Amino acid sequence: MEKRVYDIEMLIKSGPYSHVVEAGGFLFVSGIVPIDLEKQLMITDDVKKATELVLHNVKRALESVGSSLDKVVKATVFLRDMADFNSLNEVYRTFFLERPPARSCVAVKEIPGNFPLEIEVIAIK
Repeated sequence: MEKRVYDIEMLIKSGPYSHVVEAGGFLFVSGIVPIDLEKQLMITDDVKKATELVLHNVKRALESVGSSLDKVVKATVFLRDMADFNSLNEVYRTFFLERPPARSCVAVKEIPGNFPLEIEVIAIK
């Protein structure tokens, strides 16, 4: 099976990983945190704004490799505080209006950069 790796312009990369890996007709998008390099913006306190920025970045990553949010089959959300679960969902559902993907959501002790969340997805090409 062939594997292709992509680094997406204007998405932060702070370690030895690829933003997107394509294999077997699937796209594996690495965890994305709420950073907007164009606007030099980092959101560490507002989970709603952070969710919106992260999902815009996920959308950017997918579209840059020929896919889209409607082709996401699985999302994994890492939350700094499970008390933010309802706020996350309020924004999340606006990005996945119909037939949302399978999803896991877990609370984690900490996220590098002290961000309120990180989201990774698997999509079809």
